[in-house]
Amino acid sequence: MSTAAEASVASVLAAARKRLQAAAVADPLLDARLLIAEVVDFSLADFVMKPDRPVSAEENARIAAMIDRRANGEPVHRILGHREFHGLDLLLSKETLEPRPDTEVLVDTLLPALKKAVSAKGSARILDLGTGTGAICLALLKECPQASGIGSDISVGALETAARNAARNGLGARFQTICSDWFEKISGGFDIIVSNPPYIRTDIVATLDPEVRYHDPMAALDGGQDGLAPYRLIAADAGRFLVENGIVGVEIGFDQRLDVSAIFASYGFSLLDAVKDYGGNDRVLTFRR
Repeated sequence: MSTAAEASVASVLAAARKRLQAAAVADPLLDARLLIAEVVDFSLADFVMKPDRPVSAEENARIAAMIDRRANGEPVHRILGHREFHGLDLLLSKETLEPRPDTEVLVDTLLPALKKAVSAKGSARILDLGTGTGAICLALLKECPQASGIGSDISVGALETAARNAARNGLGARFQTICSDWFEKISGGFDIIVSNPPYIRTDIVATLDPEVRYHDPMAALDGGQDGLAPYRLIAADAGRFLVENGIVGVEIGFDQRLDVSAIFASYGFSLLDAVKDYGGNDRVLTFRR
């Protein structure tokens, strides 16, 4: 990196980009900007507007350490410790899956049903199974002030992160966490039951991109021998917890639409909607019983 005396954002960015390029990082310029922006409190536009902003020795050392972590394969948002999702800024922890943009499709698919429930009776309840960071439930609550939600997870660490995210985004009063193995500790009725469950086949997990394999929690990835175990558990029990006209929404793997639809059909559910993600792959299924 540049020496402290002459370091500017532009020179630090150039050095960081070069380091990440050499490490074969997929998008070295964007990642360098995101990491530098965190330290010098820049927006992405500031890189164009204020390239001469001086970088102190202390800032430079922090940036260099983050760039090293990125060059060694740690995902950029894991280094930052937080990530934007559906307009929320969410903290990440080692016990949580990093929320991906494709999961925003699940939120957008369920919002009309949630708003319909609210307009019919003035309020609505959401259950988010395997909540992780709380991303899905919190995004729905943000868009629908009359709704309240429960985030359940088997990981206490994930639940602590979800609760912090609720507080951080001003949603703490309407969001509750419960430590539960699927429906085990759940009671009451819900208008929306939603889940982005582990859906990767056990034999495939070992072949995933290292950034996922080494940094996302295994419990949030491994869906059992055929990748469908969580869907069987959800479909078997969801009917007991849905209010009249309630909806189940799940994220799925790109090749699981027919299998997951068949599992839910075998428990008396009919498919309402199948929605593709930004890459054109099947991603979200919703069901009603």
